[in-house]
Amino acid sequence: MKNPMLEVVSLILEKLLLLSNLKLFSWSAAPGEEQPPPPQQQQGKGNFYDIGSFLRGDVLEVPRTHLTHYGIYLGDNQVAHLMPDILLVLTDDKLLTQRVVSNKRLILGVICRVASIRVDTVEDFAYGANILVNHLDESLQKKALGNEEVARRAEKLLGITSYSLLWNNCEHFVTYCRYGAPVSPQADKFCENVKIIIRDQRSVLASAILGLASIVCLGLAPHTTLPAIFIPFCLWMAG
Repeated sequence: MKNPMLEVVSLILEKLLLLSNLKLFSWSAAPGEEQPPPPQQQQGKGNFYDIGSFLRGDVLEVPRTHLTHYGIYLGDNQVAHLMPDILLVLTDDKLLTQRVVSNKRLILGVICRVASIRVDTVEDFAYGANILVNHLDESLQKKALGNEEVARRAEKLLGITSYSLLWNNCEHFVTYCRYGAPVSPQADKFCENVKIIIRDQRSVLASAILGLASIVCLGLAPHTTLPAIFIPFCLWMAG
């Protein structure tokens, strides 16, 4: 007979491994004040990117370890992209909000669900990462609109907007501009993996044990008892 505790530990490690390999969020790990300057500035070079190879209306994609960020190239070294930013609800000072979005501003913007479709230079958009051009055309296998129409759509949407990791992120923005319909394969994949976790009956056991552990450690109270009962029940019903 298998040890239930080992089963729980195995489940937790399995799920952490699964989540660590997902491209969960379609947002940029924007540079913060505490971060070092981009590679092109460190090396004292001029323009790190060959912007002459970009066409107005191209989709620029910046792959990261667990993140992928998207934008629409507008020409003249300008990229329109959707970025969460808490500063948008704290001040109307455009000199402040137009500064490159730091990690703190970005994370708080995600939590508060506020963002803007803004214009930054290619360097600030990519922050030293490699750029893929129109990679979504191949992965989505969709017919793209004309480049000028794509750019005009992006320009019309500039300004403050709501933000949602699953329903309105930077990938939704560029796919609407490029193909006429907002979709996010990254968000869809995340939802599919959440379904896998929910349907795994071991999740019920894990949540029940964690709930009991919280009651033992924190005492019998509504804020510990209700989640200990409600969460395993919901997982069991959903599975």
